[in-house]
Amino acid sequence: METEARTLEPRTLTRILEEFIPFNRFLGVRTLELDDGVARLELPFRPELVGNPLRQALHGGVISMLLDSTGGAAVWTQIRRDDLPSTIDLRVDYLRPARAETLIGQGRVVRLGNRVGVVELRAYHPGDAERPVAAGMGVYSIRRATGRDDAGPWQRTLAELETST
Repeated sequence: METEARTLEPRTLTRILEEFIPFNRFLGVRTLELDDGVARLELPFRPELVGNPLRQALHGGVISMLLDSTGGAAVWTQIRRDDLPSTIDLRVDYLRPARAETLIGQGRVVRLGNRVGVVELRAYHPGDAERPVAAGMGVYSIRRATGRDDAGPWQRTLAELETST
């Protein structure tokens, strides 16, 4: 199989999500599951993530960030190793306050086209998946690798992530 045709190895995608993306690294995002069209990420609780100190509820932007990252990860499990996803649109419906606790984001690809992927999203607390705090849809552009001039830095980064431990 040619390198360009295969998807990223889960270990490499985990490193991208947890270490390479600075915002995820700063917030401590952890990968729980990466499968074909499915991703689950965890955001550990930190007091700085509280948006309403009177209710001790997580900030809505924190929830959106987790869902957005989860949706991108779900798309990334289905695209070629050299392709890059980026967010076009994100809709989040806040269903109930998110407690000041660890939060899990779950995404499932419902449609993957040549240039766009659509993902169903949910955020919930561990052990409480049946009571999501937010639900939404993410739409992601897929920038296909086609020998473009600016692909070199991404290729070098991938090679480093795949070979280093």
